[in-house]
Amino acid sequence: MSFGRHQPLPALLAVPLLFSLFGCSMKEVAVNALANSLSEDGTSVYLSDDDPLLVAEALPFSLKMMESLLQSTPEHEGLLIATASGFVQYTHAFVLRPAIAVEAEDYDTAREGRARSKKLFLRANRYAKRAVEVRHPGAAQGLIHDLEATLAEFDRDDVPAMYWLAISLGSAISVDKSDMSLVADLPIVHGLIERALELDESWNDGAIHERLIALRSAPGSDGTDGEARSEYHFRRAMELNGGRSIGPLVAMAESVCIQQQNIGRFRTLLQQAIEFDVTAYPELRLPNTLAQQHAAWLITREEELFFSTVAASR
Repeated sequence: MSFGRHQPLPALLAVPLLFSLFGCSMKEVAVNALANSLSEDGTSVYLSDDDPLLVAEALPFSLKMMESLLQSTPEHEGLLIATASGFVQYTHAFVLRPAIAVEAEDYDTAREGRARSKKLFLRANRYAKRAVEVRHPGAAQGLIHDLEATLAEFDRDDVPAMYWLAISLGSAISVDKSDMSLVADLPIVHGLIERALELDESWNDGAIHERLIALRSAPGSDGTDGEARSEYHFRRAMELNGGRSIGPLVAMAESVCIQQQNIGRFRTLLQQAIEFDVTAYPELRLPNTLAQQHAAWLITREEELFFSTVAASR
């Protein structure tokens, strides 16, 4: 540190004393400033990156740094949400997806990848629970014992924590459907997402609608058409993201089109995703690149996904 040439000597001598007296406070201020920066702007440098491999190698360090900061500021809501979302997105993109890709050729590797994915999703879930508890102490248990009453306590400011709590838990369930203790919590996932949609449907450029494409693809208990509901969420997600994200295209193809065995729509949606110019929206380059890669992989699996339909279409 450089001090001015004309700074009085007593002030210079006082600097070490000030740091000694206020060292803990200074550290707290610094930690909170860094936590604020990571939770508010820390993901932008990753989202705009054009090299998924570089991001895959860099993210673990960032996530561990965020965990370290949380030891000093354990109730920083923004950092808890950012840590939960970071673990979920890292796991989906760089742990689970590679495991699924090799499942047909190397089952043991895929099984290990799925097991690791489950652990990481549950780690994310613990941070998301802590984020919810910052504003609503006891909410995590409340969701288990009195779901409707607890959901009613949430407001619009809770949507980010609610979303990542639902997605982390839902992801862990999807990875291991044999774990009945997790499957039993599926109503919590649906409840959180439905309540988040009610509170702020446009949050994060339609991310809630994008998630509901798959979650609402089955017929409703009230007899509503699952395909129609998914179609609504697909259209709304594309409207809210302004056509800047191809995630809904891939989600619709992978969930509804396969479920309905609609190979024509499957091909159309994935081709649209593959032809999308990922450089058009630099702020979303990484997620669009990853979605594009997944779309290309899905097309290579047509014969596995559309048994009789593929043969009939040739």
